[in-house]
Amino acid sequence: MNRFLVVILLLFGVHQIHGQDDYFEIWQDETQTDSARAKAYYTYLYLNYMFDDPDSTIILVENLKAFAKKNNDTYSIGLGQFLKANSYYFSGDYINALKFGEEALKTFEQHTDKLKLSQTLSLIGEIYSDQGDNVKALDYIKRSSKIAEEIDNTIQRVNTITLIGNIYFNQEDYGNALSYYKQSLELTKNDTISLDYSNSLFSIGSTYMREGDYSAALEYFNKSEVIYRELGEQVGLSNILYEKGNVYAEQEKFNIALEFYKESLKVDEEYEIYYNAMIKYLGIGQLYKRMSQFREARDFCTQSLELSEEFGILSIEEESCECLYEAYKNLGNLSKAVEFNDRYKALKESLSEEQTVLKLQQMEFSKQVEADSLKQVEIDLRKQIAFDRDLNRKDRNKNIAIGIGLLFLIISGAYYSRYRYTKKSKNIIENEKERSENLLLNILPAEIAEELKEKGKADARNFDTVSMLFTDFKGFTQVSEKLSAEDLLAELNICFKAFDLICTKYNIEKIKTIGDAYMAAGGLPVPEDISVKNTVLAALEMQAFITDRIAEKKNNNDLYFEMRLGIHTGPVVAGIVGVKKFQYDIWGDTVNTAARMESSGEVGKVNISEDTYQLIKDDKDFTFEHRGMIKAKGKGEINMYFVSKSTF
Repeated sequence: MNRFLVVILLLFGVHQIHGQDDYFEIWQDETQTDSARAKAYYTYLYLNYMFDDPDSTIILVENLKAFAKKNNDTYSIGLGQFLKANSYYFSGDYINALKFGEEALKTFEQHTDKLKLSQTLSLIGEIYSDQGDNVKALDYIKRSSKIAEEIDNTIQRVNTITLIGNIYFNQEDYGNALSYYKQSLELTKNDTISLDYSNSLFSIGSTYMREGDYSAALEYFNKSEVIYRELGEQVGLSNILYEKGNVYAEQEKFNIALEFYKESLKVDEEYEIYYNAMIKYLGIGQLYKRMSQFREARDFCTQSLELSEEFGILSIEEESCECLYEAYKNLGNLSKAVEFNDRYKALKESLSEEQTVLKLQQMEFSKQVEADSLKQVEIDLRKQIAFDRDLNRKDRNKNIAIGIGLLFLIISGAYYSRYRYTKKSKNIIENEKERSENLLLNILPAEIAEELKEKGKADARNFDTVSMLFTDFKGFTQVSEKLSAEDLLAELNICFKAFDLICTKYNIEKIKTIGDAYMAAGGLPVPEDISVKNTVLAALEMQAFITDRIAEKKNNNDLYFEMRLGIHTGPVVAGIVGVKKFQYDIWGDTVNTAARMESSGEVGKVNISEDTYQLIKDDKDFTFEHRGMIKAKGKGEINMYFVSKSTF
């Protein structure tokens, strides 16, 4: 629900000088001025109850109302009305939300508080937007935006402009949506490492994607991803990766899409963002279904179904059952297929009934507004939907959010994550420690990182049998001259990320990248008997990835890179270089010889040395082509072989 965006922006409009408990202490401190106490209590309710427990906010705000009435403080009464309006909005009670919103609006007009006036107009606009009255919604939000511009409040201006863009986006008027999102980007350009700026980039990218301009979409997604990573915003990062996957899925580049989907899911699982993970499981399952890999589709859609049942999201549950029906049908398990088909049909009917109830609410809401008889219609509506609300309030609110669109789930999720982080500030030290450790593990092998933490240093070590792998793109300089810097980096990123995943799969240690060259090693920091074979398997899979990538590029008439790859096995010394920016590196003649294996190879092939060949020559999984003695720079002639996977 895009409402989260507004509330968090309002929340961060309050200067958080104090912790949440501090605000409650100010409220109880009778030595403070009445105005300070009222504002502190307002902030306390906003921070502690607005998101998690809006019903309690409605009750507790009566304390503020009574206090304000006692002191004849009409402004604080307005703050209470504003809290109630937001709380009823979160609860799905649009009639009371509008009632208290309009009362707050009158109060803030009398007190000429233009910021609160702008925020209240935005709220009322969103109420109308959720009820499908986009004309009134735009009227209120544009009035809000104009006031925000008058008082030069950038946060509120960005908020209102984004809301206007969202309305046009929901109407599939992508031209107008793009215009407003770009205005939001312009307003935030002075702080390019900010959540606002990154979200604006994301919104623009999503709009381009809906228009089918995939190149532009990826351009903005890539920029947004960099900022999310720098800010450590895991929800935003997860969803930007997922949207990038959607771009490739739309183009039927399924293997690339799958990589981004799984990377996105990995973030959700690592940071326990289960609501988002539910959507990713479903997306991956549906992608596998499109790829006719029905076992994998079954496994992922089963996980999305379990989470959708836990969260009570009927729309995701419906799609998961449909996915499982198709999967089991194609796997030949007809009894399971029938079971999930029946569930799918029942859920579809339930959702249809729910939409009917929602439309009735919208009709009654419109009638209520026109008749200006809020109280009577509220009673009528409550009678009509009492049973549905008691049993399905959570379902309805969340399904409205799903209906509005994944884009706003992503944007709101990012802000909500930020809020939750603030609310749980007591965990900051632990989180930062974990984050630092993750960063350390990202640049050093786990064993070396542990040694470094324990001893403050890591000793260099000798390894007798390490398989060094080198890759290099042929004609990289010539091709790169024809690409923009962004396209060049994007292509390298795609290739190297794929190589990273392959190294992880085969337990190969990535050492570093040098320009367009990629360097990895098998057999360290923990020696394994199978490391030589795994290094060769990883090399073959890397070449297979590049071959597939070339085919895709050729189909699109795009420029592409061809790759040479070489492996040599022998002794090395490994350790940490430097004292400020740690780097795990390796030295020895083995490294130089492996580099010669690469430079003496051929594109699309895996070239190995005699030493590597001797260690795997009896392995039935490989076939070899003896190349003879090949002259290598600085090494003389070396016996070399091309290796490939056996076809039997």
